[in-house]
Amino acid sequence: MFTNMVEGTAEDWGHIAREHGTHQKSAAPLQIMESLARLDAIEVGFAASQLGHSLMAATLARRAGAPDEEIVAALCHDLGKLMSIPNHGAIAAEILKPYVRDDIYHAVKHHQAFQGRYYYEYMGQSPTMREDFRSEPWFAFAEKLVDEWDAPAFDPDFPADSLASFEPEVTRVFSAPKRIF
Repeated sequence: MFTNMVEGTAEDWGHIAREHGTHQKSAAPLQIMESLARLDAIEVGFAASQLGHSLMAATLARRAGAPDEEIVAALCHDLGKLMSIPNHGAIAAEILKPYVRDDIYHAVKHHQAFQGRYYYEYMGQSPTMREDFRSEPWFAFAEKLVDEWDAPAFDPDFPADSLASFEPEVTRVFSAPKRIF
C-alpha cells in the first residue's frame, strides 16, 4: 500500500475501491442515523427539536406515499444544522447528492428560500425568494418538500414515526450511491 498517491497502483486503487464499497454499505447508513439522533439536542427556538421536526416531515412524506429518496430527503433536510445553521440546506444537500435525484438535491439545497414565504418578512427579507426559482425543473418538488412536509412539521404533539422506523429507507438510499463524484 502506498504512502503517497503518486505511488498508487491499479491493485492499490482496486483495494481502496472495494473498501470504500464495504464502508458505504455498512457504515454510511449508520452514521446518518447517528447524526440524525444528534438533532434531538438542537431546538433553536422551535416548539420541537430538530430531530422531532425531521421525524414529522419524514412521517408526512411517508404517509403521502413518497418514494424512499423523498422520505429520506424530508428526514435529512435539516441535517446540516449539526454543522452550521446559516447554510444547513447546502450542507444537507451535499450529504444527499450522491444518493438522490437532482431535483431532490436542489430542493434541499434551496429549501430555506422556499420557507421564506412564511417568515422572511419578519426578518427584513423578501418572502417571495422562491419565485427566483420558478423556472427550475425542481421547483415543484421544492414546493412539495417545504409546503407539505417541512412547514407543517413543528407540532411536538404530532404522532411522528420513530427514527428507528426510518432505518430501512436510510439504508436503501445511503448504501447505493448513484454517483461517486
